[in-house]
Amino acid sequence: MKILKNHNMREHSNMKIGGVTKNFFIVENKEELKDIADNYENLFVIGNGTNTLINDKDLKTNFISLKEIKFVKDDGNGTVEVGAGLDFSEFVKYTEEADYEGLENLAGIPGSVGGLVYMNGGAYGSEIFDHIIEIEVLDENKNIRRVKKENIDFSYRKTEIQEKKWIVISATFRFGKGHKKTVVTEKTSTRENRHPLELPNLGNNFKNLEGYFAAKLIIEAGMQGFRVGDAQMSTKHPNFIVNLGNATFADIRELISKVKAAVVEKTGILLEEEIVIVDE
Repeated sequence: MKILKNHNMREHSNMKIGGVTKNFFIVENKEELKDIADNYENLFVIGNGTNTLINDKDLKTNFISLKEIKFVKDDGNGTVEVGAGLDFSEFVKYTEEADYEGLENLAGIPGSVGGLVYMNGGAYGSEIFDHIIEIEVLDENKNIRRVKKENIDFSYRKTEIQEKKWIVISATFRFGKGHKKTVVTEKTSTRENRHPLELPNLGNNFKNLEGYFAAKLIIEAGMQGFRVGDAQMSTKHPNFIVNLGNATFADIRELISKVKAAVVEKTGILLEEEIVIVDE
């Protein structure tokens, strides 16, 4: 395990905003997590930071990186265990090479495997939990254990992993054969064309609600392109907030608040954040 003291978190958020943490832990094996949990409080696992907004003040939160936990164990029959630190793009590439079907609709989603499991990431009607059969976690009692999918509460962009503050160590998937490369190409191209990937962003800022698309609600409320400081609701994709250069944490929070208020005033619907916010 490596411990970086007084570490700047700006480069660990895709929004390029973040303050200084007293401790940044780079975990090299899962047993080290128990030592960290026994000796430190206010822990947060940071993956690729593609959906995490971090306060730009001095931080009380201690951050954990699982980047070194990125193994792939394949039994050869479609059951694959993957370390939480593996880039999801690398995992999708692996499924292509192994001719496994199942993750194609999720191709192009940035982040780590653990990050997608944490929030049940998904797209185009598919979710990462569709093919998970088991996860390995450090639970709220500081025990490392495996939990079957049927014993996990999860729904659209939400899991009990978040509520109980579990740390995802690995996930085990079961796939069938028949990888659809054309779908991967299509979904990746669509993301590149429709999303403002040229600017710092955190992906979809608000969750879609049953029967409503957040992007459409934002447009109807006249908030696409709305700006606070250097934080802007993207003119390319209305549900993305982009950093035009020097946006601050306060800019983002104010923009989120104003958009939610405008949507409520126009439609009576209260949007809920999809991004994860580390306040302190």
